[in-house]
Amino acid sequence: MSEVQVVAPLFPDVTQLDLTGPIQVLSRLPGARISLAWHEVAPVGTDSGFSILPTTTFEDAPQADILLVPGGQGAFALMDDAAALDALRRQAAGARLVTSVCTGSFVLGAAGLLRGKRATTHWASLPLLEILGAIPVQERVVRDGHLLTGGGVTSGIDLALTVAAQWYGADTARRIQLGIEYDPHPPFDAGTPESPGADPDQVARTLEKVRRGRGPIVERAAARLPGAPDRY
Repeated sequence: MSEVQVVAPLFPDVTQLDLTGPIQVLSRLPGARISLAWHEVAPVGTDSGFSILPTTTFEDAPQADILLVPGGQGAFALMDDAAALDALRRQAAGARLVTSVCTGSFVLGAAGLLRGKRATTHWASLPLLEILGAIPVQERVVRDGHLLTGGGVTSGIDLALTVAAQWYGADTARRIQLGIEYDPHPPFDAGTPESPGADPDQVARTLEKVRRGRGPIVERAAARLPGAPDRY
């Protein structure tokens, strides 16, 4: 059975579920080999208060069949990391699937990989994707050719099951879903801004905070892209 190389950057302040959720699914693909890459093999702190150990460096990582870019606040620092962006561009050029979870899509955008592509991200940051030339789509998982992007955090499991079905068929994806007992029944209906239990004030505050805090970072990344409009 041929190997399936899954490569994901592991960076400081990553939202760990963006990474570990889909990796739990993808690691169950027949022949899967998981590589978590950073500049050095040393513990990397997540946004959940614990660290994860990379398995390789960007230079030594195998060529990905599936490139997975997680999100988190650290993704916005990664947008200013030229070496990391170069490594991801090289990986994306040879990957059969390029994927992201949550704000990992902004890293793809900063690498110039979202121009003219339909893509999604966490609802609070979705309006900012357009700055990077993407076509924002408010859906759980969005596919545009060999590019798949997931919405906020927990959507990474849905994205990975979508990848599993595409790679090995729906039966394999169903077996993985059953094996991990992925059958969510949340106690509240407040998971999106449109949900009945969502607090409109929280939505408004979050959108404004993200616009002010992340907007300038995204604008700066957009200005570095080849052929960027003068307004950037």
